[in-house]
Amino acid sequence: MASQQLEVRKNWRQLGPGIVAAATGVGGADLVATLIAGQKYGHALLWACIVGTVMKIILVEGVGRYSLATDSTIFHGWRSLGQWTAWYFGPYLIIWGFVYGAAGTSGVGLAMAALLPGTSITMWAIVGGLVCLVLAWVGRYGLIEKLMSLMVAVMFFTVVGISTLSLGHIPEILAGLVPTMPDGSLVYVMSLAGGIGGTVTLAAYGYWFQQKGWHGPQWMNIMRVDNAIAYALTGIFVISMLIIGADLLHSANIAVSNGDSGLVDLAGVLEDRYGAAIAKIYLLGFLAAAFSSILGVWNGVSLMFADFVGHLKREEGHVSTNDKYFRGYLLWLTFPPMLLHLLGKPTGLVITYGVMGALFMPFLAITLLLLLNRREMGAWKNGWAMNLSLGAVATIFVVVGAEQLIGEFSG
Repeated sequence: MASQQLEVRKNWRQLGPGIVAAATGVGGADLVATLIAGQKYGHALLWACIVGTVMKIILVEGVGRYSLATDSTIFHGWRSLGQWTAWYFGPYLIIWGFVYGAAGTSGVGLAMAALLPGTSITMWAIVGGLVCLVLAWVGRYGLIEKLMSLMVAVMFFTVVGISTLSLGHIPEILAGLVPTMPDGSLVYVMSLAGGIGGTVTLAAYGYWFQQKGWHGPQWMNIMRVDNAIAYALTGIFVISMLIIGADLLHSANIAVSNGDSGLVDLAGVLEDRYGAAIAKIYLLGFLAAAFSSILGVWNGVSLMFADFVGHLKREEGHVSTNDKYFRGYLLWLTFPPMLLHLLGKPTGLVITYGVMGALFMPFLAITLLLLLNRREMGAWKNGWAMNLSLGAVATIFVVVGAEQLIGEFSG
């Protein structure tokens, strides 16, 4: 009995990569999308947040299962599908990193400027990028995981804590668990179900658990528990944002800005309703979400890029944070995007970024469906239930991607 309890405690200590992946995937843009959904439709779309959480669990489990069953990275799997994957993925990472380097750090800038009125958003955005550069350059995975876990704790207890102020609306909250489609809500349903936390960072999960030391199918059960707990926590966090939007904005007919500035607008609404202290607590949660997102990208997507270049140069193997390609991509994420803070985002680049982003999640879902049905998966090959689930997820992401493409070209 004592040895079994020791083994359980040992296994629990192995959890962590899922927290890093989930926290990285949910940034300021996701939070404001959830907030505006609550503002427009109250609690009616709560069910879509739950559907979105389940979808991310399915996708990330697929990434993890492929990596553990084959002891290969997800990019190794993509390359095995044909050279076309490299032609898509290489330009995507370059453009995505350049624009995200500015967009992600701007969330940190907004949060810090709101916490310290009178200071520069641009200054804090640049400082945030530099801090993440140093942490990712010198910090090993254990440090990154501890910092990300701390950020998740701050996010959870601030935003989820504030949402408990709305518990007087429990009947409306429970009604939101029943799937409904208010007029004009299709785009928001698709965004909540398919878009929240849905980026290239989902595919980085396998790189994080390799850094943790997970290799081989013996880690499969730990991976699944790790993934499910992490995305369940993220789902609760996103649901809390929708509840806050429904309570503070929908009921009072208050609108907030699109983009990360909408989260700063919410701080003003919270201050009017509950006082300055609650507004500051909320801003700390916003800052934790923004910072954890860019720190995870600086670490995880840089590992993906190093793996990508390694495959192109036939230098395959487990990538590390000492890799010159890893550090090169870190510099790319940090310094060129500073120009976008100073000059604004060029329209053509932003449209290209949006188009490629809209294509990534369908790319991930469809390629996973192909990879997980291969003979090399052995006993971990997809069954009919997982094929049905992943097929449904792939279909939803194709629809979401089409909606995003239409929005890019019609806007």
